[in-house]
Amino acid sequence: MTTTFSDTDLRTDAQAWLDGFSRFLASELAPTAVFAPQAYWRDVLAFTGDLRTFSDEIPAELLRRQELTKATNIRIAEERTPPRLVERAGIPCLEVIFEFDTLAGSAVGVARLVDVPEHGLLVRSLFTTLDQLADHPERTGEHRPVGQADSSKFGGPNWLDRRVAAQAFENRDPDVLIVGGGQSGLTLAARLGQLDIDALVVDTHARPGDNWRTRYHALTLHNAVWLNDLPYMPFPATWPQFVPKDKLAGWFEAYVEAMEINFWGTTAFIGGDYDEQSQSWVARVRRGDGTVRTLRPKHVVIATGVSGIPYVPELPGLAQFTGRTLHSSEYDDANDFAGQRVVIIGTGNSAHDVAQDLHAHGIDVTMVQRSSTTIVSVDPSAAAADASYLTAPTLEDCDLLSMATVYPDLYTGSQMITATMKELDKDLIAALNRIGFRTDYGEEDTGQQMKFMRRGGGYYLNVGCSDLLISGQVGLVQYADTAGFVAAGLSLTNGDVVEADAVILATGYQTQQEGVRALLGDEIADAVGPIWGYDDEGEVRNTWRRTAQPGLWFSSGNFQLCRIYSKVLAMQIRTELDNG
Repeated sequence: MTTTFSDTDLRTDAQAWLDGFSRFLASELAPTAVFAPQAYWRDVLAFTGDLRTFSDEIPAELLRRQELTKATNIRIAEERTPPRLVERAGIPCLEVIFEFDTLAGSAVGVARLVDVPEHGLLVRSLFTTLDQLADHPERTGEHRPVGQADSSKFGGPNWLDRRVAAQAFENRDPDVLIVGGGQSGLTLAARLGQLDIDALVVDTHARPGDNWRTRYHALTLHNAVWLNDLPYMPFPATWPQFVPKDKLAGWFEAYVEAMEINFWGTTAFIGGDYDEQSQSWVARVRRGDGTVRTLRPKHVVIATGVSGIPYVPELPGLAQFTGRTLHSSEYDDANDFAGQRVVIIGTGNSAHDVAQDLHAHGIDVTMVQRSSTTIVSVDPSAAAADASYLTAPTLEDCDLLSMATVYPDLYTGSQMITATMKELDKDLIAALNRIGFRTDYGEEDTGQQMKFMRRGGGYYLNVGCSDLLISGQVGLVQYADTAGFVAAGLSLTNGDVVEADAVILATGYQTQQEGVRALLGDEIADAVGPIWGYDDEGEVRNTWRRTAQPGLWFSSGNFQLCRIYSKVLAMQIRTELDNG
């Protein structure tokens, strides 16, 4: 990588800019000596108490918020990746991880400095985030509990007795009710526990991990293990790069035990109302024995994920079909379809995985493509993208640098990664196109990850099913060539019928807003508005942050996002509980 940076010591250059930034916050230095002409600032809680990205009026906005934040002692983060030359979104820069103190607690930031002719090093991309609350540091490291209640007390309840009592909630209500026990709900519960917040996770499944354990038999994660670590408990270094679903399910169960998470299985959240007077929820949950318990938490977090309520489209003639019809979320084992012919509606990840599983068991399967799909090979394309995440010595720093990427750079970076993938996968894509399979590379060639962040699906990481399509071992029909279902299967416009004994609808899920509507009614759903996808600043809408409905939060995303933003959400809830 070639740069225009001088040969001076990088640490000296970094410290000089940090000193200038400190003087700017003290109104002792003009912004033109600190900020590049085109600059961005992303803040997560440190200055704004929210998740915000600014591209205009950054100096004025920072100075206005500094009056309350009182950021001081800005210094290079000694225990983290040192200042270094990197290229971000195709732009050479000096990347500096720094720390500072605020009235709310300790904070960390990332400055990406560019060499501007005649002006020197100026920040083009600035990131600031609250790291630890002053009054509630996470109980890890030097703040870990002593355990004196167990080490020196021999009478009365022991640790297990206290855990059983804590999980029963017989004479108390949780501060936070978390609906959903997947990676989103469990990581948040773990984070809340470290901030001394009494939380309860409820899930319709019986055991932690059942959301993975009960999925189809052959399921394995398609992205690298290091992207999927849970906070405080990284996966063992002996684990495979792609984790089988039952191995992951067992880890979830161990995580609940180790992190002392209060978990009620076989429990459904059946609705709730917000009591303005007490500023708490009246939430109703149905236990496995049919009894209904009313809880009064201050906060409710919907952590049922991007994939919540199955979406079942109205397909012409489907009611006439005499075979079995099910959504892909209900699919478990290919042996249930032995000797049958199966039509799958959809061409996303689930559709491909189910088709490949069925084919492996000798079952005749045909996929129906309704819209173009982003196809990425697991190896080499996805593997190269996963490896690119490890751009720092520690996962903690990788997460920080990922958070620090402002939306315009995320967009450009996604286009650059996608361009590499296009070259790596050109033969695969050409072969798919030859059989009539329609492909795309996402909006303006930003790839599958941005597609996930916008809509939660529409892509497939190829672990072999694309090859089965190309070879004709799995059939392919374009939805535009269909005339609707008949009793015997799927009728085509040319008069042929794709005979079927079963139809699997791999058609995705309803929006999270519709899930809220079903649980909490139209008024709250309309007040909250769309959930997931990007807003005008490039922040994810109504997720990991305050919503228009007091005491109602949403948490979702892949493992990496849950690991990062569970901390952000937990600090916000802790702050609101402290402020009453």
